[in-house]
Amino acid sequence: MRLNLRKLNKLEFGKQYQTEITNRFAALENLSDDENINRVWENIKENIETPAKESLGLYELKLHKPWFDGECLDFLDQRKQAKMQWVQDPSQDTVNYLNSVRHFRNKKKAHLKAKTEEIETYSKIKRY
Repeated sequence: MRLNLRKLNKLEFGKQYQTEITNRFAALENLSDDENINRVWENIKENIETPAKESLGLYELKLHKPWFDGECLDFLDQRKQAKMQWVQDPSQDTVNYLNSVRHFRNKKKAHLKAKTEEIETYSKIKRY
């Protein structure tokens, strides 16, 4: 989660976030000391993140790689899982899987090929 922190530079958003945080932490003071430390931490974390999302909003990533899509994100998650599995058990099968991965390269090649064909088609149309 990436927040749009540039909004904090504007006084109105900064004040709004500050008021929301103050109100939420005032409610946290009523918690008993007997509660589970993990539950208390989750409350604190939620009381920071929720007002931040509401008042600041999420940062929209710029699309530097137009070929990188949801399929690539899924593949990236699979690769991370395979790497974690390799760290736990460095068998030859896992190493082969990690080395045989060419998904991103193929995706980029396909995108560049499509763009090249689009440019060629456009130039042929303009030429005639």
